[in-house]
Amino acid sequence: MASAEQAQQTGVILTTALASLVTGYMFGIFTARGYLISPALAEERRRYHNDPVESEESDVDEDDTLLDHAPNWANGLDADKRQGLKFGESGAAERKSLMMDSSEECKLVLVVRTDLGMTKGKIAAQCSHATLACYKALARADPASPERKVLARWERFGQAKIAVQIKSQADMLELRGKARAMGLTAEVIQDAGRTQIEAGSMTVLGVGPGPKSLVDKVTGHLKLL
Repeated sequence: MASAEQAQQTGVILTTALASLVTGYMFGIFTARGYLISPALAEERRRYHNDPVESEESDVDEDDTLLDHAPNWANGLDADKRQGLKFGESGAAERKSLMMDSSEECKLVLVVRTDLGMTKGKIAAQCSHATLACYKALARADPASPERKVLARWERFGQAKIAVQIKSQADMLELRGKARAMGLTAEVIQDAGRTQIEAGSMTVLGVGPGPKSLVDKVTGHLKLL
């Protein structure tokens, strides 16, 4: 009699455990597929599923020839120099002097396009990509070069970063050409297009790190973001 009761209790326990297992499994499946959450949350999860990052490092534009601002042949050499598109011998000497001056503050300016309608989180991610791209570009320079000395000063004195705004891709590319003509590091980030904007969109331009007075000649007229 006792054996029959024990067998019955064991059967009840096993049946209950099996039912709980099946119920839990089905609950998990329904939840994962969004059947048990609000329609709004389900739609948000569907849109952003499998999108852990914004841009790949390979999206950094490292092509020095892509749409760089060419000399303005119609205006002549003097006009190009006034616009910062060409450096004469005196300008090159000034740039080298600024690069080697260990007392001047160095900074990195992040030029953000406002016409794309990026969210704050998106902007933060793209600025991070631009910062890393500029750092890697300078880190590849010869250890004894002025560029590496600038990078060391920037790291030593707080790694100043300023975010400013610009309204179009054309203006951003013009700034990049001007910065490179002055010998500054200038890297443009192109988005992978997984979330908010079209693939290949140029989102942020990083200028520097470089001596503050030199960087300001390129970005000093832009408004803070």
